[in-house]
Amino acid sequence: MAHTRAFAAGIALVAAAAGLAWWLGLHAPAGGSAGGLPAGPSSATSRAAGVQGGTAGPGRPMEDSFFAARRGASPGQATDPLLVHGLRDTLEALLMEAQDGDVTDPAMLKARLAALAGKHFPADLVPRALALAGRYVDYRVALGQLRTPKDATTDPVALREALEARHKVRQQFFDGDEYDALFSREADLDRYTLARLEIARNTALTPEQRAKALRDAENELPEERRAERSAATAHMDAAAQTAAFNARNTDDPTRHAARAAQYGETAAQAMAQLDREERHWQQRLDQYSQARSIQGDGAALEQLRRQLFSSEEQQRVDAALALRRMQAGS
Repeated sequence: MAHTRAFAAGIALVAAAAGLAWWLGLHAPAGGSAGGLPAGPSSATSRAAGVQGGTAGPGRPMEDSFFAARRGASPGQATDPLLVHGLRDTLEALLMEAQDGDVTDPAMLKARLAALAGKHFPADLVPRALALAGRYVDYRVALGQLRTPKDATTDPVALREALEARHKVRQQFFDGDEYDALFSREADLDRYTLARLEIARNTALTPEQRAKALRDAENELPEERRAERSAATAHMDAAAQTAAFNARNTDDPTRHAARAAQYGETAAQAMAQLDREERHWQQRLDQYSQARSIQGDGAALEQLRRQLFSSEEQQRVDAALALRRMQAGS
């Protein structure tokens, strides 16, 4: 059952990421701050006051606009061991440890970074990592000064302006190579999300034109992003297909044939196993629920609970039954 619950959680996570990936880290709430850091002085004010961090390094400059054609790395350029995929996650983990739930003052936060950086970066990269982390803190503070447009999720003009405003903030603190390591994957999806929103809002398009525009927008994604999106879409498609099978009480042979044709034999077998686990879980919930309605809570029901469910499953029984009641009520 752990696999079934994990599968369901994965579906929910992918669905949320598909719609909100561009939003995470975009802005703090209006009047709020980014990542628990207080809204602070602008970059210029910070530099005048001698705040640690400073501006972007002397590397490749960032594009002037979020929507400008990207300037890639020079052919044959060696890979910088600091500016690798996952750098942003590492910096966020470092900041989270430094904050320790109670530190929001940027200067105090930066002081803590020095003692913790060696746990997150190799010793030879610590000096550069600390300098970058200091600018990342200042960036997060500056990001907190941006106000979130209320209609950015539905108005492509508002979203375009918000993405451009965020890009301008990033220009203050990072060069082009740093930007690529920190934000390029997210930025690709941000531009794609905006394109889809603009297409959806364009009432002048025919259904055929809209479908072609969506295909063109996806084709503009880098190949790696298209592969990632294709995998996520397939995951969601599989979940939707299973829900449709369940609603129609589709028999196992029909399910297997459809899945094998679409996803391959190995995947079809794995999904069939998930079906069996889910049915077994639901049958045990039925048995337990019926016993509770007849005899009420007590020692006998507790004994049945231990017989029907593993220790891990017992922690989810009440939530599963509450979800059933909520679904029945709606």
